[in-house]
Amino acid sequence: MARERKSDEIIICEVSNCDNESTRSLSRKKVDKELNHSLTGSGSKVKICKEHYKEFKKATKKEKKLDSLGW
Repeated sequence: MARERKSDEIIICEVSNCDNESTRSLSRKKVDKELNHSLTGSGSKVKICKEHYKEFKKATKKEKKLDSLGW
């Protein structure tokens, strides 16, 4: 069963110097490898905002394409 957050709870992006609301939760290792930003907090998952998720998608686009082709 998925854990739901309270409606009044706002979780902030874990990229340092970012005060936007987080929208995604991704693997800390993958985000740390692809984005050149320092991360706050601890744990295996990192919560990031919409803007940083978009940056992450652009950084991993080529890698995903090669994986889908079987290279």
